[in-house]
Amino acid sequence: MKTASRSIAKYVLAILCFGGCIYGLSAKAEDNPDNPIPRAIVNSLERNQIPLSAISISVTEIEPGKPGKHQGKAILGWRESEPMNPASTMKVLTTLAGLDILGPQYRWRTKIFTDGVIRQGTLQGNLYLQGSGDPKLIPEELAKLMKDIQALGIQKIDGNLFFDRSAYAPSVMEHNTIDGESLRAYNVPPDPLLYAFRTLSFQLGKSRTADFIDISYTPTLSQLKVVNQMQLVDRSCDNWKSNIRFNLDPETTSSTDQAITAQFSGSFPSACKGVNFNVVALDPNTFLTQGFAAAWELAGGTWVKPPVGKDGTVPLAARLLLQFEGIPLADDVQDINKYSNNVMARQLLLTLALEKMGKPATTTNGELVIQSWLKQNGLHFNGLVIENGSGLSRNEAIATEQMNQLLLKARNLPVGEVFYNSLPIAGTDGTMRNRLMTQLRKFLHLKKKPEVRMKTGSLADVRAISGYVVSKSGKMYAVSSFINHPNAWKGLEAHDQLLSWLLEDGPEPKHAR
Repeated sequence: MKTASRSIAKYVLAILCFGGCIYGLSAKAEDNPDNPIPRAIVNSLERNQIPLSAISISVTEIEPGKPGKHQGKAILGWRESEPMNPASTMKVLTTLAGLDILGPQYRWRTKIFTDGVIRQGTLQGNLYLQGSGDPKLIPEELAKLMKDIQALGIQKIDGNLFFDRSAYAPSVMEHNTIDGESLRAYNVPPDPLLYAFRTLSFQLGKSRTADFIDISYTPTLSQLKVVNQMQLVDRSCDNWKSNIRFNLDPETTSSTDQAITAQFSGSFPSACKGVNFNVVALDPNTFLTQGFAAAWELAGGTWVKPPVGKDGTVPLAARLLLQFEGIPLADDVQDINKYSNNVMARQLLLTLALEKMGKPATTTNGELVIQSWLKQNGLHFNGLVIENGSGLSRNEAIATEQMNQLLLKARNLPVGEVFYNSLPIAGTDGTMRNRLMTQLRKFLHLKKKPEVRMKTGSLADVRAISGYVVSKSGKMYAVSSFINHPNAWKGLEAHDQLLSWLLEDGPEPKHAR
């Protein structure tokens, strides 16, 4: 991937050494009498062979004030000014800036043009779809678009489809990955006309009525046929994917109206009640063409012949049929943060570039927009590196104290509550739904219960958290912590220890109720 540029030189050594060289520093608490980290956290790190030089921690108490006047008081800092890889916690910056710049009610627009005419319910001519990067153009939304087309008096279409992706620079649509897993949904590249994350999601499970394997899928494609040759076996659902063989023929095609066969074979455990098998295999034009055609047919529309879909800019002579608006940004941000959706975060960064600097949108322009926003808000983040805004990067870098500055700033912005509500809730939803369950049970007797709203991040060699803890005494803390180390995957325990300490009013337990 192309590395974001300007400030990287100063910190390139730290970034390049995430795999090992920064970890040669002393790791034992007793070697550092000034170490502020609570003993339980230090013990966890030592037990999991994670040196103190591999972790950064910043805790800030957010002191209430008048609206827009919340103040921050530093409670705990450990290597808090060191830029590190934040993994998906980088979405905190992208979504907060996006909400404040665009507004929670911002909606992406997908425009439909035609070069034809409508005669007796038939559109005689082609449709041109011009996208602006709606990250959640999913089947439910496409169904609404079809109703809008029908409301124009169109029941049949005699023409083909053209896809105008001029909103984005070609470079940002290239399929580059950091792990080589090009068929994984989280690695789908940005697309101004991204439909259903370009992902086929198959639902597999034992039939309720017979010893048979039911297979359904979404989104519906007009030319897709599913062939089920799997055998049901009496086995637990563990590692259910290991004995399934999947083939999609053809995986890529230049003919967007060509029949496609999805074939399943091998064995499937009877204990599996319902699992998802997701795959990104079809090229963007085939996926969108067959998805659009199927959606039109499901809405009751017909084609004179199956449409062919290809790239093409909207001709000057074409006329606008309709402008479709997607769901509000506030709802998109919920998905981005609670479920750590990389594709949506990347599209949001490009939308900032598109709206503020015009097309074609580039990641560099998205970074410039965010840097300008930071400056306007009095935030100067030395060492900040933005590559794509999602955290799915080996190059992105930010310091934990900077993350806490963002979290404090959010409490003083009009969009603060929208942002707060987008973060995963420990023990309840998103990527935190199974975290801190035991700790939170201790507070069930309290009338006003403490809570943890935390964005998580994980990559190979990286574990990260950034968000808010409301303690049992009602204090609010901003907390961010990054671990960059080969044993980072073992660091979840230390992070949960940190959050539990704050839930218990660790800095000032005398205030506990």
